[in-house]
Amino acid sequence: MSKDFPQEVQSEESLRQDLAAAFRLCHRFGWSESVSNHFSVAVSPDGRQILLNPRWQHFATIKASDLLLLDVEDPAVMAGPDAPDPSAWAVHGTLHRELPEARVILHCHSPYATALACLEDPTLLPLDNNTARFFGKTGYDLEFGGISDSAEEGAHLARAMKGKIALVMGNHGVSIAGPTVARAFEDLYFFEKAAQTQVLALSTGQPLAVLSDEVAQKTADGWAPYAGAADRHFDYLKSTLDAEDPSWRD
Repeated sequence: MSKDFPQEVQSEESLRQDLAAAFRLCHRFGWSESVSNHFSVAVSPDGRQILLNPRWQHFATIKASDLLLLDVEDPAVMAGPDAPDPSAWAVHGTLHRELPEARVILHCHSPYATALACLEDPTLLPLDNNTARFFGKTGYDLEFGGISDSAEEGAHLARAMKGKIALVMGNHGVSIAGPTVARAFEDLYFFEKAAQTQVLALSTGQPLAVLSDEVAQKTADGWAPYAGAADRHFDYLKSTLDAEDPSWRD
């Protein structure tokens, strides 16, 4: 098991609440898109049983009880009430099936990550602490072919994401994998900040001060002792949701 995906055990109830919080926070930060995009979390150790948002429910309204419990090996779930849309099933079902170590998968079209993905060369460069956080941990899929709604699309995304915590989906957006919702959401948060830094730096037209591979790797490794900050940050963010409307936990 990769050090980026340590095994952690949470109850289904706890996973439901954390994922519901992630949806609402994603909307709060301006990363949601109409009623599209999808977050998922594996409930079973083998990644077969997952929680996924129902089709076309707005992120701002999702409660813990709204999330669908699905078997990624059972295509019949697509015939059920509020079944996920074909792209959710093709991507998240395949990723969890192919990458059971990726307990949580968050996919969205956040503005700066999407802008980065639309560059001819969307490589996230190590420019500062936040960009270097993802050094050696980012995969790239540059085979955009339209809406991702086929098993083949999910399969090549899985190949590109294997062993990584972030996947830049060319001409599309970003996906983040993590061991818990809190850790994945923290990486989504920092990836958007990292992409923002690079896009703004590029906008100046000045040469970029790219860190050496040695310094970039040292910086990436230096984030490890701060992993617990993700849990503290996510707990705070959930407390703000409670203050607004605690029914999201229901």
